[in-house]
Amino acid sequence: MLAINAIVYGQYPTVRERINNLPNFDERPIHYGYFIGINQYDFRIDYVGDYYRINGYDDIEVIPKKGFNIGMIGDLRINQFLSLRLEPGLYYSQRDLFYPDLPEFKSEQDRLREIKSTYIHLPLYLKVNAKRINNFRPFLLFGVSTDFNLSSNFKNIDDNTTGVFRTINQTLNYEIGLGFEFYLFYFKFTPSIRGIFSFENELVPDNDTNSPWTRHLTNLFSRGLAINITFE
Repeated sequence: MLAINAIVYGQYPTVRERINNLPNFDERPIHYGYFIGINQYDFRIDYVGDYYRINGYDDIEVIPKKGFNIGMIGDLRINQFLSLRLEPGLYYSQRDLFYPDLPEFKSEQDRLREIKSTYIHLPLYLKVNAKRINNFRPFLLFGVSTDFNLSSNFKNIDDNTTGVFRTINQTLNYEIGLGFEFYLFYFKFTPSIRGIFSFENELVPDNDTNSPWTRHLTNLFSRGLAINITFE
């Protein structure tokens, strides 16, 4: 009998039953967490009558830089598959604008504008969950958000003539995203990615209506990509 058991276990090793971590976690009506992440923003620019191309210039080059995010999470359960989610946070980002070589620019430095943004980011999401599979669950996010830009220079009397590129201090956005939840022994770990798209023109024209930095522009819309790692 011992020999038979040894042969059986050798051919068919014992399959360990998978343990579901945090089995009642998603039954909570409200739960909290925090996130850290990175972002990259650029601009969608609309021009006055395609001025640059008509006159043989390239469009303004938008050079996105990496930024980082940090914030808190509040999740309100609606049912097994839906929840409302608040993710207030602080987003730091930078974009550089490199202008074509217009005759009005006297140096290379005149062609470059660094736009640094510090956003208080306040999104509200509808989170659509798939069915949990063991310790894994994917989801989709749809939402709206508002940003308060602490670095907008909106009220600054200086403008591009002194190197200050101004933008409005508050915007509204729509967002879409997806993520994957991993249920660990002590907490839920969630990487996610979302796109952020502004509804509002953020351009503040220079004081001089003939400014080479703003007179050929009509709209400036932010577009961002954020990757967050969540701990709940």
